[in-house]
Amino acid sequence: MNDYLFSSILIASSLIIGWILYCSAAFLIERRGIFCLKRFGADVRRIKSPLRFLMPGLCVLLVMPLLRLPEDAGSFIGHFIQILLIAFFSWLTMQIVSMLRDVFLSQYDINSRDNVRARSVHTQMRLITNIIGVVIVVLTISFVLMSFAEVRQIGVSILASAGIVGIVIGFAAQKTLGNLIAGIQIAIAQPIRLGDVVVIEGEWGLIEKITLTFVVVRVWDLRRLVVPISYFLEKPFQNWTRTSADLLGTVFIYADYTVPVKEVRNELTRILQNSPQWDKKVNELQVTNATDKTVELRALMSAEDSSTAWNLRCEVREKMLEFLQQRFPNCLPRVRIEMNNDGSHPK
Repeated sequence: MNDYLFSSILIASSLIIGWILYCSAAFLIERRGIFCLKRFGADVRRIKSPLRFLMPGLCVLLVMPLLRLPEDAGSFIGHFIQILLIAFFSWLTMQIVSMLRDVFLSQYDINSRDNVRARSVHTQMRLITNIIGVVIVVLTISFVLMSFAEVRQIGVSILASAGIVGIVIGFAAQKTLGNLIAGIQIAIAQPIRLGDVVVIEGEWGLIEKITLTFVVVRVWDLRRLVVPISYFLEKPFQNWTRTSADLLGTVFIYADYTVPVKEVRNELTRILQNSPQWDKKVNELQVTNATDKTVELRALMSAEDSSTAWNLRCEVREKMLEFLQQRFPNCLPRVRIEMNNDGSHPK
């Protein structure tokens, strides 16, 4: 009975000491965390949660050899604490990785106008962080399994037949492994980045999220298109912001052959000069086609980004239509019918 009382007092004391150490570390983290948040854009206070369990657990593990418990009970408690410490240490590692990622990404503003470089860095860092997270989880599971003697013996048998198992796993996880490899390729080559404007499967949208296995595209009407990440390496798609954020917008106008092109061109210039959405780089109007009924006028304009270009195109289309309706209504598309002298249609 005295042995159990001694062991209980020793465990309780180690927990108290661990809690005191955690409170001291939390106080320093709180003070240091505010400083880091202001200077580097990261909050190190996120590591407080895993430390709350890790420090008392370490203190208990240190006093385990001094406990006066039966061999089976001591072995069980020590093994259980080891598993908890592995899990808490992995949790702490993942928090540190996330904190370092935030510190690095705080130097790149993804909300700025010319944000191609920032989006590139954000995409790479988030994919790398995801890969590190997967590695940490795999290592954690491996260390936990290795702590069981029975599993280690089973592992030897599995390694002896690794060739057959590897082939089976390779066929079973072919798609998953392909997506993981595609995620690594996209992190390096970057055909897409966070915030890129793409046209995929006939849908216009924004790259909202990139994981190791899939990509989420936010469509213009706020729907989400979820696409396997390997799609962007296997099939063609449009990336409107691959090299820069600025875009050229087009508006097509179909009018009668009598339309005064010079007047329409002057009106386009006037509309763009009065629009705050035009970046004053490109302003062109050309006759790009002529059919048996109408002529096609293409108005070309530039804007700083895709959303601004979309709004500018809508504005130009509306005002050009209003201009033709008010100034040249006879130049709108119409069908001509030739009549004979007796009022009948020609044969």
